Amino acid sequence: MPSETPVADTLAQITAASLMNSQLPAREFMLARIAALIAADAPALSYVLNVGPAADSGVSLADVQDVLVAVAPIVGTARVVTAAANIVKGLGFVVDLAEAELEAEAAED
Repeated sequence: MPSETPVADTLAQITAASLMNSQLPAREFMLARIAALIAADAPALSYVLNVGPAADSGVSLADVQDVLVAVAPIVGTARVVTAAANIVKGLGFVVDLAEAELEAEAAED
């Protein structure tokens, strides 16, 4: 039976393959992904998909700010400003989802 989430499943498989074939420690791997998202002018949802794994690997908000600073001379200020806005927007989505889950749990009790 076909998956109900083929795009999400494919992205998860690609990410898993990337992790398996990289020798980078998880934290550095996630920092590299964040830098790539910035360089690719990724939308907010792309950052959302990486928030959990980044946090799990020990990446902090200060680390993300340092990555933004590090790539600014290469990708340009406009891209960094857009990336910062998309990161904030993505974090907002994550907070909204967490609040919705807490409200649903409270309603069940």
